[in-house]
Parts: sequence; structure tokens; C-alpha cells
Amino acid sequence: MSLLAQHTTLHLGGPAQALLIHTDPAAWPDLAHTVHRESMRPHVLGGGSNTLASDAGPAYPVILMATRGVTANSVAACDVEITAQAGEPLSELVGYSVAEGLSGIEYLGGIPGTAGAAPVQNTGAYGQQISDVLTQITAYDWQSGTIVRLPSPACGFGYRTSVFKTHPGRWTILAVTLRLRRSTFAAPLGYRHLAEELGLSLGVRPPLAEAAEAVLTDRYARGLILPESGPDARQAGSVFLNPPVSASQAKAILTAGGPMTRDQHRIQRASAGWLLGQAGYSPGCQLAPGVHCSTQRTLTLTAHEGATASAFRCPAYPGGCGAYRDRYPSAS
Repeated sequence: MSLLAQHTTLHLGGPAQALLIHTDPAAWPDLAHTVHRESMRPHVLGGGSNTLASDAGPAYPVILMATRGVTANSVAACDVEITAQAGEPLSELVGYSVAEGLSGIEYLGGIPGTAGAAPVQNTGAYGQQISDVLTQITAYDWQSGTIVRLPSPACGFGYRTSVFKTHPGRWTILAVTLRLRRSTFAAPLGYRHLAEELGLSLGVRPPLAEAAEAVLTDRYARGLILPESGPDARQAGSVFLNPPVSASQAKAILTAGGPMTRDQHRIQRASAGWLLGQAGYSPGCQLAPGVHCSTQRTLTLTAHEGATASAFRCPAYPGGCGAYRDRYPSAS
């Protein structure tokens, strides 16, 4: 019996009653048949980030997606479609696209997880998100028991969400297809941190490889790279969302010196990191036994000795959340 702690970046999680490791795309029908016999829909793991597994372990089957591989197909003079198996690490997929001179996901480097997990929360960074270039998802529909191909409009993409997130357990993503553009230049710079790292102005299109390298440098400097060792090594990545705020809340936050952004739907959003700081949280602070903010940023929670999944579900920080809600009601 395998502990899920061995397969999550928090290193938390009890024994899995049934852990199925999927390595061969051709073997999926047999694996799905095995799960159907359990009469329960499974939970799917990729790289194990963004995951809090229960201390007792799940009663349902767990599928570890370990399929690898990327194929490419030219579809226009300047466009190439690449299809990645669900278990392909997202960081390696980004590296592949940059090495091939393909622009579209160069700003997603350094994000933990897999290609198959990226569409679930519409992974994004530095102004890019996976839905910008995704054309099709190959998935298994547990409801119909068939493999389906879902075009991008059917995926319900929004700010850090999709139908795969709002309807958990309905589909298991098997492969993703992205349409990228041949270019020696990256997308225009839209984030100050990255522009400063490159020594360029906002709106400029930096060389593709330089942009990808600058992303990794900037993410490392701001504690956004999953470390291999040290006090911040056991973490799930940055899991907080920038919350939508009303016009009055936005005005109060701007008056207090806080940053504001707009998402692709032009909805005003406050900085979750700034709000947490206003609430009294700080890098390295303890929230519960074994649960801390990372030493570099409040947006990332880390596990230390004695941590449990139960402690992560209801961390306590005296006065913090109350002060936050009192000052910016309904923004939490």
C-alpha cells in the first residue's frame, strides 16, 4: 500500500487503497476498466503540487498520470500544433517549445505540475495562460465511459478555472494540444518584475530564450520556484487567487497603496499577497503546528516537521483573518 505523501509536494497524505500508475497511453482502456469495477470515480495526480491529501488516505482509487511525450505538427506557415501527454512536466514542455522556437507558453516556465494539470485551473503567469493557446483536450469521460476530444470553447476557461475544476471527477485529461507560433521573440512584456529583470520596457517583445530564462530567474528571486531542499521544500506551490473586488473596495485598497489588476474579463482583482500582508501575515510565520508561510512570501504555505493535512485545512493566526475581513469585507 503506497502513501500519498510519497507522491505530493507537501509530502502529506495517508495510504491509497488503490494507486494505479498510468505510463502507456495505449493501456488507458484497461486501466479505466479496472477503475470502473471499483464503482467510484478516481482522483488523478500529476506532479502532486496543488494537492492536499488526507491524513487517513482516500477510500477511492488514485491514478498517477505518468505518460510522457510531445509530438508536433505544422498547421500553417507560422503555426505549429504540439500535443503533450498528460504526465509531461509543464516546465519541460515550456523548455521544448522554446528550444523549437515556438512562442505562446514561454512565460509559464518554473510552474510545478504537469501538462495535463495545467488546463484544470487554467494555469497562467506574466500575462500568459494555457487557454490562450490550447486548441483541444483529449480526455476520458467517466460519465459516458468514452474518450472525448474537447475543443477549447467547451472547456469553460476563466480566471484560474475550467469545467475540469467546476465539475471535478467528470473527466480525466489524457493529452493537451496547443497551437504555438514560430518566432524568435516572446510575447510583449506585461509585468514590471519581468521587464526589470530583462532591463526592458513594458510592451517590448524580448528574445524568446532570454525571456524564458528571465522568467526562471525572477520566479526564483520571488520564491516561486519549488526548491529541492530547505525550509520551503515541502509546499503545494502558490495556491491563493487574487480576489475580485468591488469599485469601493478597489478605491480603498488603492488609497492604502495596494496594487490592483484586471483579468481577461476586465474584472478588478486585488493582490492576494498584499492583502495577506495587511492582515498581519508575514513570510516565515507559523499558522498551525507544522504549517508556515514560506520564508520568502506569504502566498505559499509550507509543511514542517509535525505537519498534518488537518492542520492545513484550518490554520489559525490570531487576529489575522479577522483584521483582513474587517478592513476589506467580502474580498476574502
